[in-house]
Amino acid sequence: MGLFNRGSKSDVPLSGDEWSSNGDARKRDPVAESSDEERRHEPVEERGEALAAPEVEDAAPQDEAPVEPPPDESVVEDTAPADEEAELPSEPASSEPVPPEPAPAEAKSMPPVNQASPKDGDDARLSAKQALAPVRRPGMGRPPGAHIGDESERRAKIISFANQKGGVAKTTTTLNLAVAFAESGHDVLVIDLDPQGNLTMSQGIDPDKVERSMYDVLVDHIPIREVIQGREIDVAVASIDLAGAEIAMSMQIGRERSLEKALSAVVDDYDFVCIDTPPSLGLLTVNALTASDKVIVPVQCEYLSMRGLVQLQNTLEMIRENLNPRVQIEGILPTMLDSRTVHAKEAVEILEENFGELVFKSRIRKAIKFAEAPVRGSSVLKYDPKGNAAEYYRDLAKEVLTNGAS
Repeated sequence: MGLFNRGSKSDVPLSGDEWSSNGDARKRDPVAESSDEERRHEPVEERGEALAAPEVEDAAPQDEAPVEPPPDESVVEDTAPADEEAELPSEPASSEPVPPEPAPAEAKSMPPVNQASPKDGDDARLSAKQALAPVRRPGMGRPPGAHIGDESERRAKIISFANQKGGVAKTTTTLNLAVAFAESGHDVLVIDLDPQGNLTMSQGIDPDKVERSMYDVLVDHIPIREVIQGREIDVAVASIDLAGAEIAMSMQIGRERSLEKALSAVVDDYDFVCIDTPPSLGLLTVNALTASDKVIVPVQCEYLSMRGLVQLQNTLEMIRENLNPRVQIEGILPTMLDSRTVHAKEAVEILEENFGELVFKSRIRKAIKFAEAPVRGSSVLKYDPKGNAAEYYRDLAKEVLTNGAS
């Protein structure tokens, strides 16, 4: 109880007097008490001037001169000279509060510590509205590690091309649709998340010779700009190292959002970001779907290829519930269609019966040009710009830009 009551005693001296050894305030001289009482009733302005004046010590004796000692004070001086000598040091103590008090007076006249010194003009200063709600400008991007957020808050539309079955023209569709977007005047970035690096090779880049790739972005968290190379469109390149990315990322916190965080730095620089995923539903594909707004599912017009759609839908539902509620299927794209066979026609009918308007009206038919173009390190739109193969993807681009699969 003693410790807590010391700080709340009502008899704590406010004049700065010292305490005695037993905790009580030292008794004050009657003369000093009278001078303190007079200062207490003085107007504030006069007291401030008296404190600030250097002759304050000389003025005190003049006020105290008329005060006469008590009649028996001479007896006290004769009978107890030792007590008088003991009391003499207390007289300076009563005047001690006077010199330190000008310091608080000066502190009052000074501006607050956090107040900025006034300048000649206020043009360079931010208004309160600007400081509290800064306006984002196009191309400002986001700080590293920030989530991409709502689609309406940014410029780019992010599309993943996913199917856990391989050999369905996923890489061909990613590259050629991206180039078709670029032909329409859009800025496009393509991300190669497939360890095979087929999309990277399709743009004339050797995956075995790149110094840095998407592996370094996802595992070592380097800026994604460092792995982007300009070709027909901008390409974030892949390397064989991506094959070990899932193991390296498995111990990371927030590993499902590594790509999303990396894209936050460039998402406002493009109109479309197209992501080519590996033929699996592993961590690389989960990263792509977590960062995406839409998913285009290339499906070979064969029965076995269509069976994987159910598993992909289950994966998307899981991602919507736990990681990315905005991701939706943009459309299902029939690819490698051979219209001469009855089986291909039946496969398209099964797709339309089960998925309805999710199936694109565009069809990607078989063409030898799709195999020849990557050898030249280009898209089919550049390799054979006037051929049928190029027109298939131009038609698909128009459909996506208009209203998606619907």
